[in-house]
Amino acid sequence: MASPDSLAVSTGLPDEAPGSRTSAVSDPGASVESLIEGLGGIGYIASRRIATALYLGLHLGKPILVEGPAGVGKTELAIAASQLLGLPLIRMQCYEGLDESKALYEWKYGKQLLYTQILKDHLGRSLAEAPSLAAALEGLHQDGDLFFSEPFLEPRPLLTALRQPGGAVLLIDEIDKSDEAFEAFLLETLSAFQVSIPELGVIRAATPPVVFLTSNNVRDLGDALKRRCLHLHIPLPDQALEERIVASRVPGVEAALRRQLVAFVQALRARDLRKLPSISETVDWARALVLLHVEALDPAVVRETLNVLLKFEADIAAMDAQIGDLLAGVG
Repeated sequence: MASPDSLAVSTGLPDEAPGSRTSAVSDPGASVESLIEGLGGIGYIASRRIATALYLGLHLGKPILVEGPAGVGKTELAIAASQLLGLPLIRMQCYEGLDESKALYEWKYGKQLLYTQILKDHLGRSLAEAPSLAAALEGLHQDGDLFFSEPFLEPRPLLTALRQPGGAVLLIDEIDKSDEAFEAFLLETLSAFQVSIPELGVIRAATPPVVFLTSNNVRDLGDALKRRCLHLHIPLPDQALEERIVASRVPGVEAALRRQLVAFVQALRARDLRKLPSISETVDWARALVLLHVEALDPAVVRETLNVLLKFEADIAAMDAQIGDLLAGVG
């Protein structure tokens, strides 16, 4: 049975410094109730359980690992938190083969190549003017070190988030699609909010970011990663919460139609389908029905728009013959 702990969709700090994000947490994060109210004000209907997880993440400085089916609002939680807290959102989409260079930093090879040409001309003059071989070598080392210095650094999402002077919301989306090696690489960032760059040393966050990791449970995540995070599971919603979500996201839908369409979706989720419709698909269907000026569901309009809810032809074919029964059951 679906839990009421779902939320709307359209879609760590070191342990010793729990108060170091004070500048990022203003009135919206002052209490669980203010988070619920603030998120609702920007169109995100959060249960108390979700708001509590966010409150604890902000004040304890813990990353929040958000798990649950696709389309229940995991990514939207980070987006809404960014809007509510007034912090920039920095998103890193995970995929198989993602590595340190794509997540943390790269060197600007084109700029380094151009510098090589300039350095070649400069070295010729410097070596010729050097009083000794030792002096020439010393000058060569000093010039060579510039290749791996700040002007040649290209920051990627992790480093960008750590270097935001006023903090940021860092979204590590679909972490379960990355491999275990990348997951291990993240541990330093999530536990101490710092990264190690061999050529530059350790870079620490002046203001630790608010971190969300999302997972669709493609694979099991390691204990070390889970230990560093607060865990939040977002299931599919019950009828009452889903009606609130639709009312928030699609204000043009009439109350009677809203109750009927949500009940129909809830009935679909009780069937043996390859992919159950998520909250995002409920919202899309409500928008489609408003666009078509539908006032009440009937078999014809459901049949014409069923592809908005169901994403596999086999599911659509299986439910097509049951539309009448489903509508009868939802009133």
